[in-house]
Amino acid sequence: MRKLGSTLLFFGIGSGVLNLIGYEFVLLMWIDTWGETAGWTIRVGMTLLGAVLYVIGGRTAAEAEESAPPS
Repeated sequence: MRKLGSTLLFFGIGSGVLNLIGYEFVLLMWIDTWGETAGWTIRVGMTLLGAVLYVIGGRTAAEAEESAPPS
C-alpha cells in the first residue's frame, strides 16, 4: 500500500509542478480534458489519496512488526 501511495504522491505533485511550467506527464495528459479546474481537482485528489495510502501503509507495516512473535 505504501508503494502505491508513494507513486500517486509522485505523479500528483509532479503533474502539478509540470503543469505550472507548461508540461505534463504523457500518462496523465487526459487530466485537463474536462477543463483546468477538473484537472487541478484530480491532481490534488491524487496527491491526497497518495499521502493517505502512504501513511496507512507505514502504520500497517509497523503494526505487523509489533505483533510478530519474537524470534
